[in-house]
Amino acid sequence: MSEIQTSGASDAIETVVRHVLRDILGLSEAQVAGFDRDTELFGALPELDSMAVAGLLTEMEDRLGILIEDDEVDGELFENFGNLVDFARAKAAA
Repeated sequence: MSEIQTSGASDAIETVVRHVLRDILGLSEAQVAGFDRDTELFGALPELDSMAVAGLLTEMEDRLGILIEDDEVDGELFENFGNLVDFARAKAAA
C-alpha cells in the first residue's frame, strides 16, 4: 500500500519526498526539514551518489504508487529539492 492515499495531496507528497531522502540517504530529520525549494541535492549532498539515486527512485515509486521511466530521469531532476517534489507531484497526479 502506498504512503499517499490521495494523489492531490501536495503537502503529503512533499512530506513523502522528505521521508524518502531521510530514510534512503540516512539524513537527519532536522536536516531534511530544513530543505526548501532551492536546496541543492546532487553534488551538494555527499550521500546522494549514483547508487543512492536508484534507491531514491525505487522508494518514491513504492511510497507514492507511481512508475518512473528511465527516460524521465536526468540531472535536472536531482538539481534541487523543488525539482524533485515537482516531479513527484506531477507523477502522482498523472
